Amino acid sequence: MSESKSQKSSRSLAGIAGIVAVATLISKIFGLVRQQAIAAAFGVGAAVDAYNYAYVIPGFLLILLGGINGPFHSAIVSVLAKRHKSQAAPLVETITTFVGGVLLFVTVALIIFADPLIDLVAPGLSQTSKGLEIRAIAIQQFQIMAPMALLAGLIGIGFGALNAADMYWLPSISPLFSSVALIGGIFILALQLGEKIIQPEYAMMGGLVLAWGTLIGAILQWLIQVPALWRAGLGRLRFRFNFRNPGVQEVTKVMVPATLSSGMLHINVYTDLFFASYIPQAAASLAYSGLLVQTPLGIISNVILVPFLPIFSRLAEPKSRDELKYRIRQALVLTGITMLPLSAIMVTLALPIVRVVYERYAFDLSASNFVASVLMAYALGMFVYLGRDVLVRVFYALGDGETPFKISVINIFLNVVLDYLLVNAFGAPGLVLATVGVNLISMVIFLWLLDRKLDGLPWGEWFIVFAGLIGGALATGLVCWSVLLACQLVLGNEGFFVLLLELGLASFSGLSIFGLIVMKMNLPEVDIFVGRIRQKLGI
Repeated sequence: MSESKSQKSSRSLAGIAGIVAVATLISKIFGLVRQQAIAAAFGVGAAVDAYNYAYVIPGFLLILLGGINGPFHSAIVSVLAKRHKSQAAPLVETITTFVGGVLLFVTVALIIFADPLIDLVAPGLSQTSKGLEIRAIAIQQFQIMAPMALLAGLIGIGFGALNAADMYWLPSISPLFSSVALIGGIFILALQLGEKIIQPEYAMMGGLVLAWGTLIGAILQWLIQVPALWRAGLGRLRFRFNFRNPGVQEVTKVMVPATLSSGMLHINVYTDLFFASYIPQAAASLAYSGLLVQTPLGIISNVILVPFLPIFSRLAEPKSRDELKYRIRQALVLTGITMLPLSAIMVTLALPIVRVVYERYAFDLSASNFVASVLMAYALGMFVYLGRDVLVRVFYALGDGETPFKISVINIFLNVVLDYLLVNAFGAPGLVLATVGVNLISMVIFLWLLDRKLDGLPWGEWFIVFAGLIGGALATGLVCWSVLLACQLVLGNEGFFVLLLELGLASFSGLSIFGLIVMKMNLPEVDIFVGRIRQKLGI
């Protein structure tokens, strides 16, 4: 690649990343506000505990099929990125017809079999009177949210088509509508009940509001993309049965194994909740802490994966192997630069983070302590979670969906074993540590397989880079802990603004150290990033 082309590619990549970052940031902020509203209204009580069990399968399908970087999105982008725009509409309409038909049957089945499916997800609920109350709420919530199965497929296909047409803003910001719908429902309920909203006898009403708000949000996510698809010539709402279209066959070749592979990954979430159903308040704690990690992780994930997936696909030919290896390194280094310092900050500052974000009304200090312990476990795995996703997308771009699927099958059994061992040793945090272990092992296997598939990776060069980044993250954690401890000796550890000030000082100090270390490493990824910031600021 010539120097001018390289610079053009870098600007294009940075431009896409900027659009995705801003849109995703707005969406994630609303997602955080949504979770704060849930925490303030219901704490870790029956309504939200039931919701986390009821949401497992509908939410699993929404994330799996409808999520950006999910298998439907990835398959559509991988195929459309290589084809002329005139071929897009027939292909998208045919895939939508096939997927919509299948998922309609899935939706009906979910409604009919809600009772046994909740028992499958959370068998521990049937063993106590409190658990039976949570189970009853969860069944109703599950039936209300079942249509999300159909909506998920439509959302994922539409967003993949939009990204393939270089339209990134709408897919990245669309989850905002789901958050707004849920926040609106909680606000209306709070106006009706006032302070009584936190009382146990209103748990059923609160649970229904959570379920309906979630379903309405998914409907809005789908409706908002329909006009954009029409205007872009990417298909309309009509049936098309051209299943022999080569593009359709190419999409299904990637989509089916990719869906199974990603589905196997989400089965690990079910496994965690299976064990969590025997631990009071564990499901709610997993959700609250998970969101604190997923908020920055989701933003950075979209910034890295969304612009890189089409690039990986265009470099899939053997003649482009060297450029593909460079892009893989670039994506992984950006993952390390962003994830490792955030991981260090969240591990050392977990309790004040949880207290600042959630601790009000129904969410008290005991809940903060419980959630903080789970957050620390989540934070440890941020780099391997995103790093594994980067490598999976490389396999998809190479037209290989079978390898991630096979590894995911192995991971299910590995996760069950680790869950059983670690939940006994660490309780609820052990469930998260099991997932971290699975992702770490998966990432190592993917790297080993890519080394063979791409005729060798530059291991020595990569080792030096990541050793430096890990060292910088350890220094970040040490500085954050030291500054927090010093602040607490002077200011104490009570009061929202005191905690916020301590978090700000500790985080800024830790990030400053990491920034200095990374600048000394002279990484080209940092130069590109800094140059883009200077260009935007006119410096």
